[in-house]
Amino acid sequence: MSAVSRRHLQAAAASAVLAGCSSTSAPPPAPFSGRSVVSILKANSYDDDLTRLILTGLAQSGVPDVKGKRVLLKPNLVEFDNATAINTHPRVVVAAFHAFRSLGANVTIGEGPGHRRDTFGLTEEAGYWQQLHTLDDHFVDLNRDDVKSIGPFLGRPDFFFSETLLAADLIVSLPKMKTHHWAGATLSMKNFFGLVPGAIYGWPKNLLHYNGIANSIVALNRRFRNTFAIVDGIIGMEGNGPIQGQPRPMGALVFGRDLLAVDATCCRLMGIDPAKIEYLQKAADLGAISASQIDHRGELPAPLRTDFQLIQDFQHLRLA
Repeated sequence: MSAVSRRHLQAAAASAVLAGCSSTSAPPPAPFSGRSVVSILKANSYDDDLTRLILTGLAQSGVPDVKGKRVLLKPNLVEFDNATAINTHPRVVVAAFHAFRSLGANVTIGEGPGHRRDTFGLTEEAGYWQQLHTLDDHFVDLNRDDVKSIGPFLGRPDFFFSETLLAADLIVSLPKMKTHHWAGATLSMKNFFGLVPGAIYGWPKNLLHYNGIANSIVALNRRFRNTFAIVDGIIGMEGNGPIQGQPRPMGALVFGRDLLAVDATCCRLMGIDPAKIEYLQKAADLGAISASQIDHRGELPAPLRTDFQLIQDFQHLRLA
């Protein structure tokens, strides 16, 4: 697969965005039949020693050996409003950066926001530059990075992703724990929308919405299996998320190699029934969704459960 300059693709891709899309035709992985480990650690403040906590969570949940490997940290950056909690907090991202560096990894931070076209401006507003002064040396705009074709995907004969993304040995999803006014909840799997280059496929990731949110989440998570999740639940968002909701303290970080199991656990922490979230059900062969298949390390989810406010249309998602 040869590299292609993003600029040479934009004109041709613009007319293709409106074409019909279906989920990827690649065969699904073998049905999941094992158990998954998810670690939940208490973290009451962003002033805690988050690097130490993240190293503990990585060890508890079985992060693969990353020494000498290329690790891509994928936070959730959408908009910025200092009155609420939209984005992955910069101290969580920087702590993850230092944790993986201490394990010998070559670490890059990459994001392709679905709303803002000025990714670097958004990182500055969200406080990322203040927390990591060398961010310019380690950050990649996945919306505008040079790309490679992976071949057929989402009904297209050639689909393009960031070269940095495709070169990563491990992709670490670093979402904010939030409700979502279309999907119910947005966690580590939904965070993969930011992997799709907006400069080619539109804002707010138009092609993914045309294909269906649940279908696109599942397709992306089928395609990228070299993954790990660290969910920022220290302060989440409830109500009309993922942008217009209200901050909701949860006081936890959640870790795991199985993104489905991590997201199912986060739903239970939020008082949401994961069996009622469409994209989790559609991805049920990718990992563990039943609580009986998940081995929890650190804290148990039930004592930490904090029922997040849900919009009226999603009251039926409430965990009994």
